[in-house]
Amino acid sequence: MDDAQWPLPWIRASLDLAVLGCLVDGPLHGYGIALRLEARGFGRPRGGSLYPVLSRLEDAGYVQARWEQADAGPSRKIYSLTEPGRQHLADGLTRWQALTRALSGEQENQW
Repeated sequence: MDDAQWPLPWIRASLDLAVLGCLVDGPLHGYGIALRLEARGFGRPRGGSLYPVLSRLEDAGYVQARWEQADAGPSRKIYSLTEPGRQHLADGLTRWQALTRALSGEQENQW
């Protein structure tokens, strides 16, 4: 991922949640998700890293995909967040925030 604001291991660890977060405002195709990730500081992921994540999220029931015919060119797969995906994102963000508080010493170790 080029031009990322954070180290690659951090991005890999948070990519599932970041992709789900990209879909909160509505459905997007893969390229739209990549652009949104780039705008949020994750760099622009290549298909080899983004599409396996989308496939894993779809298999888990967190996103659903449908094919949509484009006005010009080939049809494209559109991804949308499911209700279990919204819950997974909320739970994951809560846990991620607890981790950042623990890392910064704002709370005692609760693990």
